[in-house]
Amino acid sequence: MMHSILLTKLRISHVINKIRTQLVQNAASILRSPVQLLPKTVQKRALLEALKNVFKEALEDGDFEFLEDKWLKVSIKDMGLSWCISYKNEQLVVADKDVDEDVSFSGNLNDLVLIAGRKEDPDTLFFQRRLSIEGDTELGLEVKNLMDSVDLDLLPTPMKTLLNQLADFVQKGVQSPDTQSEVMNAYSN
Repeated sequence: MMHSILLTKLRISHVINKIRTQLVQNAASILRSPVQLLPKTVQKRALLEALKNVFKEALEDGDFEFLEDKWLKVSIKDMGLSWCISYKNEQLVVADKDVDEDVSFSGNLNDLVLIAGRKEDPDTLFFQRRLSIEGDTELGLEVKNLMDSVDLDLLPTPMKTLLNQLADFVQKGVQSPDTQSEVMNAYSN
């Protein structure tokens, strides 16, 4: 009886893992159309608010001065989204129109979520060609170092919780099906 309950729980867990894997693998295509339909002004406002929350301490300390009169382009390749960000008058700004960027960071949605949640190291993804950094190398390094310096514990609790849960979900979803099967087989033996 106990053995059959355990097997049932493992099968349910296996199905949940398959669903999670499918959601993670297809997240960009699921979200692409709805996000692209959002007016640019809404995207810009949401991005600026998120950046202000994440980089609150860095903004207060003036740590973005290196980005003054420079443009950072951030692209989510598999969603066809990109924004250009700069620093002017002691605040972050997002370009209303196309600008010539000085440096660009681009990656797929899942990889960028994993970086944000500290589940993957940007350097590792860069060398695996899953994160692209092009343009002014020194500026790119300053941006990367600033991102690395963010203390996730200082984020507002709801944002920190959401980021941690999302990154955990994505991390589990990108695990290979073989790894998931090995875990299930280890428990069923």
